[in-house]
Amino acid sequence: MGRTMNDIDPDPKEAILHHNEGIDIIPTNLELASMEMSLVNAMSREFTMRNSIKDLKKDYDYILIDCMPSLGMLTINALACADKVIIPVQSEFLAAKDMSHLMTTVLKVKKQINPDLKVGGILLTIVDDRRNLSKEIYEELNSTYGKVFKMFETKIPRSVKAAESTRLGKSILSYDKSGKVAKSFLELAKEVLEYERESKTRDKDAIQCR
Repeated sequence: MGRTMNDIDPDPKEAILHHNEGIDIIPTNLELASMEMSLVNAMSREFTMRNSIKDLKKDYDYILIDCMPSLGMLTINALACADKVIIPVQSEFLAAKDMSHLMTTVLKVKKQINPDLKVGGILLTIVDDRRNLSKEIYEELNSTYGKVFKMFETKIPRSVKAAESTRLGKSILSYDKSGKVAKSFLELAKEVLEYERESKTRDKDAIQCR
């Protein structure tokens, strides 16, 4: 992104790390945090990330952009170049209440910057099955947004193993493959792909009916 901001043709392939689990990763570093302020004064600031990765789209079936939990310029950039956004919500009261602010931002980006942006679903994370709060928050989100947006049935549980794998720089699938978090992410992947197939079928049928 720094090269794009300085009118230098970016080559994102230079930053790609090939992981032995069959995925490619472009990691970030501390410099990304300082770029938030630089983007404020950049030309076409909302499209910096899109211009940086546009040549990668043809090489991959899916590109996932992991955003920090904020609504700054970096998140706006991610929304500006995304086709769909999956919204993770921690199973905490305040996190659920902040959903309205995020939805407002998503709708503004769709209206003003990226008309193709869609909400790909809402995902409940850090779920503790021992607490009734997680169930109550899911029901509240489903009641508020479930008629308009996809509520994923899969929930990502709270787990010490997940924190340990991050500290060791390993994926949860390699660190604790048989654990509940790894199984949840695999179930989520299946659910996302199935929903994608259903969405494409619905869109195709809608076009044929016009």
